[in-house]
Amino acid sequence: MSLPRHSSVMPIAAAAHNSINPDIDKNVDDDDRSDRTGTMWTASAHIITAVIGSGVLSLAWALAQLGWIAGIIVLLAFSIITYFTATLLADCHRAPVTGKRGRNYMEVVQANLGSTSVKLCGLAQYTTLVGVTIGYTITASISMVAVHRSNCFHKNGHNVSCQTADYPYMIAFGCVQIVLSQIPNFSELSWLSGVAAIMSFAYSTIGLGLSLAKVVEKGPKPKTSITGTTVGVGVSSVDKVGRVFQSIGNIAFAYSFSNILVEIQDTLKPNPPENTVMRKASFVGILTTTVFYSLCGVLGYAAFGNDAPGNFLTGFGFYEPFWLIDFANVCIAVHLVGAYQVYAQPIFGIVEEICSKKWPNSSFITEDHQVRLLGLVYPLNLFRLVWRTIYVILSAVLAMIFPFFNDILGLLGACSFYPMTVYFPVEMHIARAKIKRFSSTWVMLKILSWTCLAVSLVAAAGSIQGLVQSLKHYKPFGSVE
Repeated sequence: MSLPRHSSVMPIAAAAHNSINPDIDKNVDDDDRSDRTGTMWTASAHIITAVIGSGVLSLAWALAQLGWIAGIIVLLAFSIITYFTATLLADCHRAPVTGKRGRNYMEVVQANLGSTSVKLCGLAQYTTLVGVTIGYTITASISMVAVHRSNCFHKNGHNVSCQTADYPYMIAFGCVQIVLSQIPNFSELSWLSGVAAIMSFAYSTIGLGLSLAKVVEKGPKPKTSITGTTVGVGVSSVDKVGRVFQSIGNIAFAYSFSNILVEIQDTLKPNPPENTVMRKASFVGILTTTVFYSLCGVLGYAAFGNDAPGNFLTGFGFYEPFWLIDFANVCIAVHLVGAYQVYAQPIFGIVEEICSKKWPNSSFITEDHQVRLLGLVYPLNLFRLVWRTIYVILSAVLAMIFPFFNDILGLLGACSFYPMTVYFPVEMHIARAKIKRFSSTWVMLKILSWTCLAVSLVAAAGSIQGLVQSLKHYKPFGSVE
């Protein structure tokens, strides 16, 4: 299917201004904001940080539910769809008439589809972002619990229960996020995304190495099959269907980054055109993650078979080399520290923008206080300090109440993939390119959209079923065994 591309155009007034005297206002971009400095590599780092997150840990479990053929097909299908729609969304970054930048997903929808779709977009985007920050809090705590138990087993032997609660680690993770949340905006997160991207490669590589070692070791091999887990003892036909649907949601979650793609694109320099750079960054980011995902899913499934755990890094039995498993789990926690901020910054930004417009004369909301800290001058904003701290605390509390890794990830993936990754990019492209109804291109785009809607609905149903089952045996603030 051949689809037209739209070049990124500068606003007319700004372009004229720059053509007259290109040396004026070198620190101001074409929309009169402080200049962006992002490149394809910084955007790729943001994408990798956002995409290779807790989703990679559940892929072995997802393949165990789907089996070899369906699992690999679903994984590759999501990667192709995500890249295709990411290119459509990248072309919608600037308004079709004025060429004005869209600073967030809602502004882009407003410019391309009008006000009717904005409320739906805002609800879908920010609900998903909130859910992801909760999910990352859960995942980070699971990794830190794994470190604690691994050291306990190593010291006391594997006959000791080594029970521990995960909520103290959620509190610790929240404390770190309270500090990092004071980073003013997305543009200043490049260093954190770089560190997080390195961590994601580190723990993924360790997981691959451990899986490969388990595959090639001598002895009986775990059972795998073309169709995945089989109906029998402990797995009813209803459970099987629910797990298949839930695993689709887990894979969808692993590829959910479109809800922050616009914010990432808004960090890019205006030259070369941002949409061109963003398409390249999306290709680099998605190709990199797909290679890691395929390896982690395939080798993880081969290592553990149909009994693959929800988090494949915690499935190595906490045996030797315990220090390597510890290091991998620490890398996960460090990575999620950065990934949390990548997803939280759009939430922080939209609330602060709304409040600034509503109360423009409030010094509490709009005034920055220059504070010297460790030899650096930091612009402390009291509203930002209070509001972001409250948000981090609430997300940590919700994570403590609902600490269900696979169920939460599957539900988040199901709810976010269709509207943010497929529906809005497709609808904006149709409107922007003025594609005629019932033309071949229109029909193919609609088939893609409707198919993804059906997939999201069944994935949500499977995740809800799994969540209900988990709640039956759940004791709040209990120990992890």
